[in-house]
Amino acid sequence: MIDVTVPVSLADVSSYRPGNPISAEHFARLRREAGTASATMFDPPRFRHHVGVGETPADMAERAIAPMLARQGKDLLDEVDVLVVHTQLPETWFVGNGGQVADRFGIVPEWLLDLANGGCASFIHGIKLAREILQSTTARSALVVTVTNTAGQVFTQDRVRSMAQAAIPGDGAGIAWLTKSDRSPILDIETRHLPEFAGAMTSIADPPRRYWEAGPGEHHIGFTESNVAEVLDRGNRIVPDVARAVCERIAVRPSELDLLVTNQPNRTFLRNWRQALALPADRHPDTFEDCGNLFGTAMPMTFDYAVTSGLVPDGSVVMFAGFAHAGDFAAAAAVRWGGRYSPADAAC
Repeated sequence: MIDVTVPVSLADVSSYRPGNPISAEHFARLRREAGTASATMFDPPRFRHHVGVGETPADMAERAIAPMLARQGKDLLDEVDVLVVHTQLPETWFVGNGGQVADRFGIVPEWLLDLANGGCASFIHGIKLAREILQSTTARSALVVTVTNTAGQVFTQDRVRSMAQAAIPGDGAGIAWLTKSDRSPILDIETRHLPEFAGAMTSIADPPRRYWEAGPGEHHIGFTESNVAEVLDRGNRIVPDVARAVCERIAVRPSELDLLVTNQPNRTFLRNWRQALALPADRHPDTFEDCGNLFGTAMPMTFDYAVTSGLVPDGSVVMFAGFAHAGDFAAAAAVRWGGRYSPADAAC
């Protein structure tokens, strides 16, 4: 049974950007080819990072957790009983990459969950699952891992890289460490599944074939002008909606949030979301210009950047919010940030 009186905190976060930045000049021609809706959806960032040749999800996870272990010490891993992993492009057939991540970390968690859904909001999805396990079992701490790895693999294929959609994605990995404590408590979480839109984002090839079938043509996301417009409209509505739902329950007005951290599909969504919640740009940091659309890794990457840059004073109410795919999932989570946990805290 879940005991909601057990506080669960976001104790630390870290992230990893693979390789050297790739500039927008690499995709300059694509911007001129985009239509009206596509130009809004696929206006390219200045830079993005691509996963390296042969770089695996386990490699990326190991590099993402390294700064956290440098701060906290490797003993952190001894008490991880819960591991939740979302890999955008799993490289192990039939199973996800969670087992390989656990092996690379040198842990044997009692709870090991590979998320196939959640997409760009998988960070919040993972936090919710981990929190509920921590509150209902004797599990001591949890790691939530997001690995984004399609930009340098799917979107760089010969025929795909000439499409406008190829200019937006970036790769990276992020990790959150959750503990049973009240230092940086998770105040509330809202998750909404919208299954009627679950099939709206598709993988297509020309000529048509299923993704596991051999044949000519390279698979890519099946965007059209009409479904791009629908996604823009849907995303503009559902992200502020879930954030407002959390704000109402924690008795904080959206305009009073100290920080908003979202996924970052494009500049239009970023602008519209903060305007809908009446927040200034300096309270809605992002890494879009340096990293592009990081999908599920955008939230931990951006929050890691914000904390490291001194943008999150202790006591700040931080709202994480986002939506997935074509709108089949949306989620928001509020945290009262108390600063990064340190080994010295355990002695206090």
